[in-house]
Amino acid sequence: MRGGEGKPGRSPKRQLNAGYVVGGLLMLLTYLVAQHFAVSSPNVVITEAPRIVDDVKAPVEAAVVSTEAPQIVDDIKAPGETAVVSAEVPQIVDNIKPPGETENGKVVCNMEGRSDTCEVDGDVRTNGTALSVTLVPAASWPERHEWTINPYSRRFASLRKVTVTQLQDRAAAPPCTVTHDMPAVLFGIGGYAANYWHAYADILVPLFVASRRYHGEVTFLVSNIQFRPRWLVQYRAFLQGLSKYDLVDMDGDAQVRCFPRVTVGLRLDKELSIVPELVPGGRLSMADFTGFLRETYALPRGAAASLAREPEKKPRLLLIHRGHYRRILNEPEVARAAEEAGFEAVVTELRGGGDTPEGEVEQARVVNSFDVVLGLHGAGLTNAMFLPPGGVLIQVVPYGNMEDIARAEFSEPATDMGLRYLDYSVSAEESSLMETLGPEHPAVKDPASVHRSGWDKVFELYLAKQNVRINTTRFAPTLALALDHLRRQ
Repeated sequence: MRGGEGKPGRSPKRQLNAGYVVGGLLMLLTYLVAQHFAVSSPNVVITEAPRIVDDVKAPVEAAVVSTEAPQIVDDIKAPGETAVVSAEVPQIVDNIKPPGETENGKVVCNMEGRSDTCEVDGDVRTNGTALSVTLVPAASWPERHEWTINPYSRRFASLRKVTVTQLQDRAAAPPCTVTHDMPAVLFGIGGYAANYWHAYADILVPLFVASRRYHGEVTFLVSNIQFRPRWLVQYRAFLQGLSKYDLVDMDGDAQVRCFPRVTVGLRLDKELSIVPELVPGGRLSMADFTGFLRETYALPRGAAASLAREPEKKPRLLLIHRGHYRRILNEPEVARAAEEAGFEAVVTELRGGGDTPEGEVEQARVVNSFDVVLGLHGAGLTNAMFLPPGGVLIQVVPYGNMEDIARAEFSEPATDMGLRYLDYSVSAEESSLMETLGPEHPAVKDPASVHRSGWDKVFELYLAKQNVRINTTRFAPTLALALDHLRRQ
């Protein structure tokens, strides 16, 4: 016999059983370690779900992960929806907690679409000098996290960024010098806010969405005031309608302010409008927004003229006068055509509310006294939001394939406000470009080629250098549609 051949050996069955035991112990050890790290890891969620811009689609719900137990994403709400968790360990989302319920707090940031925003809950501290928002943990976290957020609703606008930090250790936190018991919303007023349409589309509507849920119990933290000091004066009445408290000028605020929650940045989901399904804290619509304007500015009319109830009454039509460029050259003729159609027509210039809260409110009340707003594409049409519900907005669209741009800014918003939207597209023969450039110029003969050249050329030729002379015979059916709408109310 060769060495070892006759000795009793270990049973293969016993070896297999021992392997099962060892394997089981290793799996248990791995599970316990994973559980330890899952419990101690901070949960920081960045929502990457697709949003709604100009085309309203199915609502998107994002899984929000709170900073406590291990979490599992087990409920996908809409096609294409994703939940992206920045922590490095697997997370379980089967018991989502309401804001403020977790001991350590949480940071939830949304970096998709046009806007960057963060919701910071817990022990939150702000500092204007550093333009920072800091979440302080009740107990230590394994890691420190940091984001930079543009406080304006269009991220490509040039504003000083806000630094949002989730501290690792409480000892590193700056002490509070002022303590607030209400939430705050931090936003910037630079960007394009000097333009009346952008003031509402980029700031005031998104601010309404962010803060209306607090019923006035919210503080506004405002950056970039030094570059737009008159902006806050003009919209003072609006801001006071949303907040009962003095706003904080973050550019010059050296205090460390403590809040239970801070919203950083404003979210723009749809141009000059609201997507109800995406409103935090409950559904709101543009009808709610215009209702808020009527309440805040004490606008008396809550319904447009009804010719069904008052057939002898002439509805009032406001024709917006533009004094510089993009003008209607035959305003008196257009006003007469409106009178012949059955309206009481008034031509007036709307200056974007002026530089005082009184000017903004006075202009809103003027517009509210009309049933129809008529004007060439431009920021002045924003005033249609002061019309009573059931009113009509007629947009004159400049020549040059400008329909998509014009409708994106006013068609759906007007409909969402409860208005009837109509537009009238100017022909080449009604455009001043025919006279100034000639019929063979590409801007007249081939507008698509101008659009291929880029936005600067489009703006220069079709918005900055074009006036129109409306053919009132061609325009008459549009006026008839507006009157018919008021007859059927």
